[in-house]
Amino acid sequence: MKSVPIKLSFAEEVKTFVNVANRYPYDMDLRAGRHVVDAKSILGIFSLDLSQPITLEVYADDCEDLFNDLKPFITK
Repeated sequence: MKSVPIKLSFAEEVKTFVNVANRYPYDMDLRAGRHVVDAKSILGIFSLDLSQPITLEVYADDCEDLFNDLKPFITK
């Protein structure tokens, strides 16, 4: 499993993020505090408090291709 912090501020960013995530076969979740949702679910993401730090958890070891496509959302 690999984790990276991400930032989603606007509805358009959430839509773009979900479109990119759905192109990959990996299972992935978003964690905000104690809440966890499927990273491929637009409704799930909107149920999170997007003003809080969000962590993307990808359940695969070789997912650099996904992280390259999600670079605009990754904060480090």
